[in-house]
Amino acid sequence: MPIPGTTKPHRVLENVGALDVTLSASDLAELTDASDRIATAGDRYPEAMQRWINR
Repeated sequence: MPIPGTTKPHRVLENVGALDVTLSASDLAELTDASDRIATAGDRYPEAMQRWINR
């Protein structure tokens, strides 16, 4: 499975290493809590770039 943006073989191996990571329910709760505290605002892309998507 290709990983978009991955251009170097050592980075592919690095990313595949994530398969060996196991997160507990407590880990997931902590990550969810932390991400819920981050205020997000605005669009993902500037207006000009957004027009390129789903044309």
